[in-house]
Amino acid sequence: MRSRTPDRLCAEAVDLARAAAEEAALPGMVGEHVDAVAEGDRVVTHLFVCKEPGYRGWHWAVTVTRASRAKNVTLDEAALLPGPDALLAPEWVPWSERLRPGDMGPGDLLPTEAEDLRLEPGVSGEDTPPPNSVVSEEMQDLAAAEDADVTPGSPAAQPTAPARGSVADVAQEIGMGRARVLSRYGLHTAADRWEEAYGPKTPMAQAAPAACMTCGFLVPLAGSLRQAFGVCANEFAPADGRVVSLGYGCGGHSEAAIMPKPPRPAAPVIDETVIEPFPLRPERAGGSVEESGPAEELGHS
Repeated sequence: MRSRTPDRLCAEAVDLARAAAEEAALPGMVGEHVDAVAEGDRVVTHLFVCKEPGYRGWHWAVTVTRASRAKNVTLDEAALLPGPDALLAPEWVPWSERLRPGDMGPGDLLPTEAEDLRLEPGVSGEDTPPPNSVVSEEMQDLAAAEDADVTPGSPAAQPTAPARGSVADVAQEIGMGRARVLSRYGLHTAADRWEEAYGPKTPMAQAAPAACMTCGFLVPLAGSLRQAFGVCANEFAPADGRVVSLGYGCGGHSEAAIMPKPPRPAAPVIDETVIEPFPLRPERAGGSVEESGPAEELGHS
């Protein structure tokens, strides 16, 4: 049972403990003696203030002991330990939990766990149908006939047992030749993440004149996500190139404000229907009016 009262001889060995602490620490980094704590029978730990920068509240702990009925105190161990108000580093978190979007850079590899809930097995690549599928013999024969290799020549030259196409080849052709695909859980978590970033509840969408579902810059996704998400293709929009909810919106909506066309100037009007009268000479004394001839108009009378 641990003794509550420190051993007298061990508690008096302060100089021995200080010498051990100064040997372990840098010069001048061991401060005053703080306490002597009983660790057991004839086992005492001396605590000294640590003056190392960045180690506020830490203590140099030197444990001394002596044998039963012996008066010679010996050194047990020396270590730097945190005190009750010590400045400690945050609790260690595995890298898989510390990773955040945007942390990966060129050349980085992100391994995926074998039991990742976001993924589920895809096409196995085997020729046998999946366990949850039931194929009748008639459908098997029909598939075999469809996948048969045709050899030019007479019917006698055709192979007796036509070769069947493998599941892996068909899956690769239709874009399903992957070992693992997105699970329902992974699909829902991705949808929740996109909805939070570019959804109808964001401040940008609340101030938008219309939703993305009516925007001409929206590129719908394929599959089940098409019902709720698309990709923005407006280079001036804040979500350009990102997956957006159909309820999202911004000021770059294609129909938000159609710019009016500049007014075109009116076409020139040429009026050729009005005939101006020829200028007449003034009346003479006799009251007759004579037209001026060409010579008179040029100044030749």
